[in-house]
Amino acid sequence: MASKENQKVLIFDTEEELSISLAEHTAKLSNQITSHSATFTVVLSGGTLIDSLRKLVGSPYVDSVDWAKWHVFWVDERVVPKDHPDSNYKLALDGFLSKVPIPADQVYAINDTLPPEGAADDYEACLKYLVRTGILKVSATTGFPIFDLMLLGMGPDGHIASLFPGHPLLNEKERWVTYIKDSPKLPPQRITFTFPVINVSANIFLVVTGAELADAVKKALGHDHYNSESGALLPVQRVSLENGEFTWFADKDATSKLEIK
Repeated sequence: MASKENQKVLIFDTEEELSISLAEHTAKLSNQITSHSATFTVVLSGGTLIDSLRKLVGSPYVDSVDWAKWHVFWVDERVVPKDHPDSNYKLALDGFLSKVPIPADQVYAINDTLPPEGAADDYEACLKYLVRTGILKVSATTGFPIFDLMLLGMGPDGHIASLFPGHPLLNEKERWVTYIKDSPKLPPQRITFTFPVINVSANIFLVVTGAELADAVKKALGHDHYNSESGALLPVQRVSLENGEFTWFADKDATSKLEIK
């Protein structure tokens, strides 16, 4: 384990060990929150994150979680049909959601019949409805929705959600959910949570595996200084939780360029 300011970095020899620890931490947090709350609000991303959750659907974790209290959201989504190979919903359904008994009406996929602008507006409206009905809490200081846990991944360029280096969306301050039509990673049309929402999370578990992420991990967690005014900060470095806990789950390949003290 290493640390970086208010972030905890857990480093594992193998991805298999990482996936076991991720399941353990997720189940433990779920049980802590559902012991005193009617809901556990969880945000998923795409990519390899879903595969890293595979241990959560097996013994002993699958039987220890109160799945009936889970409410599942996506930090970003490709604007494609739900059965399309590029859909984060399909990825999560095939690899995770179809294997656990979360009520179907507590899984909040985007409206895939709408264009990006409409899909983003619709998803934000859904979140605001869930605030009004007591499913989601909001920050007393910012008014943005608070999720109990965001399970996120990171790209080799340091992007999280669909917030990419140098893109104007990095500076969005008002919207909860917005859209992008020119994603540098295909497919180009997506919706995404904004940093004001990400940064009021109660917990973020960020999963990084593989040598292709080593440069971004070094930039994000190393000792070099990056000037945010120059735009040199990676998107992942813009995660600064208002009052939450940020834990990295990393394998040795992803942290191979770090100087661990």
